[in-house]
Amino acid sequence: MNYKLKVTIPVVVCGGAVLAYYLIRRKAAAMVDAATIEKLEAGFSKLQASDSKSLLKKYLTKEVFEALKNKKTSFGSTLLDCIQSGIENLDSGVGIYAPDAEAYSVFADLFDPIIEDYHNGFKKSDKHPAKNWGDVETLGDLDPNNEFVVSTRVRCGRSLEGYPFNPCLTEAQYKEMEEKVSSTLSGLEGELKGTFFPLTGMSKETQQQLIDDHFLFKEGDRFLQAANACRFWPTGRGIYHNENKTFLVWCNEEDHLRIISMQMGGDLKQVYKRLVNAVNDIEKRIPFSHHDRLGFLTFCPTNLGTTVRASVHIKLPKLAADKAKLEEVASKYHLQVRGTRGEHTEAEGGVYDISNKRRMGLTEYEAVKEMYDGIAELIKIEKSL
Repeated sequence: MNYKLKVTIPVVVCGGAVLAYYLIRRKAAAMVDAATIEKLEAGFSKLQASDSKSLLKKYLTKEVFEALKNKKTSFGSTLLDCIQSGIENLDSGVGIYAPDAEAYSVFADLFDPIIEDYHNGFKKSDKHPAKNWGDVETLGDLDPNNEFVVSTRVRCGRSLEGYPFNPCLTEAQYKEMEEKVSSTLSGLEGELKGTFFPLTGMSKETQQQLIDDHFLFKEGDRFLQAANACRFWPTGRGIYHNENKTFLVWCNEEDHLRIISMQMGGDLKQVYKRLVNAVNDIEKRIPFSHHDRLGFLTFCPTNLGTTVRASVHIKLPKLAADKAKLEEVASKYHLQVRGTRGEHTEAEGGVYDISNKRRMGLTEYEAVKEMYDGIAELIKIEKSL
């Protein structure tokens, strides 16, 4: 990686002037070295010969591969940095990450069709709408009698302006970001007031408590490891939570920040309201990386745009008796069904994690409302069976 470039360059947020700047930098960048090209060729052959169902395999055609294999971002990121996780993990659903914000422009020939496919037809000519949290009061409790919904959670990802994503961060930048995030969060008041726990030097007792609370993210996710996103672990990583453990911020797990609001039961209004208050407060203190067309920028293209994932842990025993049926009904309402502990996990005790799938081409409020309306329908169907 080329770390000589100062990352406080004219903002990683884009717009015509910055894009022109990147294009100039790109022409000036050295060619991709022979060893990387060799790995790319081998990886491409492996992917093509596999029965992978990933979006990477679907859209990394020979033509696209040849057009992109010699390109580099000004951070030194190559096509290999984008696709190495999908090559190593052939069971990936998507299989691609952006090592820095510029990758979305430099490798657009691959990112754009994947984004369009995943985000329900968000074309390269489309523009993500401006941020709009909507009227929080129009949401309510999805399950007032506590029959189906175990818990409710809404989260969003944010990247700090002026820094690349995990694979390009230096150890010094990790430390700098942790300090910045920790001091910023220490200014939160009211129900958001809490404590920041750095992973470096964390006591066994604190670690166990956070694991028991299902708060602690761990090193070792094979998809992130293969994407080179776990370097210098645990440096620069940390977790913040409020006293009631209903508000949580992850620092440098997958994205720079994951801001999370959650609680037991189905009161989506309360959960969403807490998240909106928190994001608005944090945004006043730290500038976030934003793209005119793609919305808020994240490491994984599935989280672009609003970056909002609203989910419930829910028991639907009758519907779930036929998993294929459950997924079919859920997809009708733009919902995604996962195991209890999220992506790549199984349902434990019949509890599924169901969330909105769309994050681009609609507002934050619309993304959460899709989950709200879809879950209400699933509950209605479950009651009728």
